[in-house]
Amino acid sequence: MIDHPPIAPAGFKYTKSVQVTESITVPPSAYGCSCRGQCTDPKSCSCAQLNGSDFPYVCIDGGRLIEPKDVLFECGPKCSCGPNCINRVSQRQLRYQLEVYRVDNKGWAVRSWDFIPSGAPVCEYAGILRRNDELDNVSENDYIFDIDCWHTMKGIGGRKKRQHDRSIPTSDLAEKEDHELTESIATSDLAEKEDHKLTESIATSDLAEKEDDKPTESIATSDLAEKEDDKLTEIESEFCIDAGSCGNVARFINHSCEPNLFVQCVLSSHHDVRFARIVLVAADNIRPMQELTYDYGYALDSVVGPDGKIKQAPCFCGASQCRGRLY
Repeated sequence: MIDHPPIAPAGFKYTKSVQVTESITVPPSAYGCSCRGQCTDPKSCSCAQLNGSDFPYVCIDGGRLIEPKDVLFECGPKCSCGPNCINRVSQRQLRYQLEVYRVDNKGWAVRSWDFIPSGAPVCEYAGILRRNDELDNVSENDYIFDIDCWHTMKGIGGRKKRQHDRSIPTSDLAEKEDHELTESIATSDLAEKEDHKLTESIATSDLAEKEDDKPTESIATSDLAEKEDDKLTEIESEFCIDAGSCGNVARFINHSCEPNLFVQCVLSSHHDVRFARIVLVAADNIRPMQELTYDYGYALDSVVGPDGKIKQAPCFCGASQCRGRLY
């Protein structure tokens, strides 16, 4: 049920893209492919070679991801292909009418008024790009998303709950295990109860701005792709996206133990995995007005209170295979 009147969260600022703090220098644009118009031949497209000599999307329904990848390489601003290239799908304007509304026990939630086919990129997780070592200066925040491609795709990483300026990064917990972590515990947006319940319809162009066509020499190779894969297992998460006070519609999407979205790390303007874009992709066909959810991937016992004790919280996702606990 839609709540009235529609009132945005106090102090929240909507942004269509990731905002970068002054302390961070974003990597320069990488040299791209020399394809003309649209990329059609994966053997000659250097960006396709980074994806295992194939294009990650199939050309139906505006582009659908064939399968999840640890990191996905899209064509970028220095590629010669145009904005309608099949390898730029996640950078296009938001294609679905998304609505932010309220749900009992869970607070904010998001649903689509349109049918979303499996494999379709839905939206990017936008907010303020920060260094993880700066988080001690950030107040209690439930909307921190670690940029950690390898751990995210393995079901170990992603959002990190900050309670009273203390937390245990999920990547640290993973290192303590002798075997690969098999139990991924998640958490939901337990939004604070507002005096006024509401619903807010948000249908915006959420993703990257259109890039100008600029011909350039192609230097990307499959060897670079292999090097990037190696980096995924070596690099600890240095950066995160903070959507606590500034973010987009993705900030309001709840957790579920049986989600209909999954997290896909994407590189488009550069090839630095530390600054990968976080894109939410449909894991199944999603019918209209069905709540959108993804697995936050919190590790069990990953939240620490001000007294140094591990905190626990129940999960309200309502899934038949609900794990019972958020963290």
